[in-house]
Amino acid sequence: MSDIVVPASWVVDRLDDLRVVDVRDPWEYDGIGHVPGAVNIPFDAFRADEHAADGEGGGEGMLPGEDVFADLLGEAGIAREDDVVAYDDHHGVFAARFLVTAELYGHPTDRLHLLDGDFSAWQRDHETNGDAPDVEPTTYDIRAPSETPLVDADAVAAAIDDPDTVIVDTREDWEFEESHIPGAVAVDWRELVDDETRGLKSREDIEAILADAGITPDKRVLLYCNTARRISHTYVVLRHLGYSDLAFYEGSLTEWEAAGRPVESA
Repeated sequence: MSDIVVPASWVVDRLDDLRVVDVRDPWEYDGIGHVPGAVNIPFDAFRADEHAADGEGGGEGMLPGEDVFADLLGEAGIAREDDVVAYDDHHGVFAARFLVTAELYGHPTDRLHLLDGDFSAWQRDHETNGDAPDVEPTTYDIRAPSETPLVDADAVAAAIDDPDTVIVDTREDWEFEESHIPGAVAVDWRELVDDETRGLKSREDIEAILADAGITPDKRVLLYCNTARRISHTYVVLRHLGYSDLAFYEGSLTEWEAAGRPVESA
């Protein structure tokens, strides 16, 4: 496995060399405390619906737009060459969305890390801080990556009958049963998380869950949910496990259904 998903001990040993990003709400960051040195970039700040009036982004839960994201990171003192660790207090799903957004705007993928567990897990065994760090704003350099996992609805439609691709719905079972893309398999993103540790289950357990759904490293894995939040966590986990052929349907079921594309129900 890679160091994409990293334990708290890894972060503690490298705190002085990392930029730690807390994506919780400001009241949690200020009132409950945070990882020492962490900056606060709340989840709602990098959601497109926060900037819809400016024509930025693609809708609720979608990418916020290059200028918006660059300003957020620059104001937080984060540069493109920085090693970034993100966390939240929801098993990593909001933090994963931040990391995927950074990847899609060109931050080097080997410098993006998800804290294994979340703030509640960190707080059990490690120091927290209530003071925001002094940061020096910088200019964040957006560079479009040469390759991207993003696919559009037409690519998803073409994948439905592709035996080498497995389309994965990462929502809850009841959502899948109500409506899903034809041919998709269901793996709720939370199935990969241990409720007690709040971090990932063991590699063996995760691979067994994936294999039961027909998700194996020899397949192309195409992920979707409703508004691209939950697939972010599964995408980060699969990258961490070494899956190399991943596709990310940013529009997800919200866009798919709005376009009148066919759906199935269980």
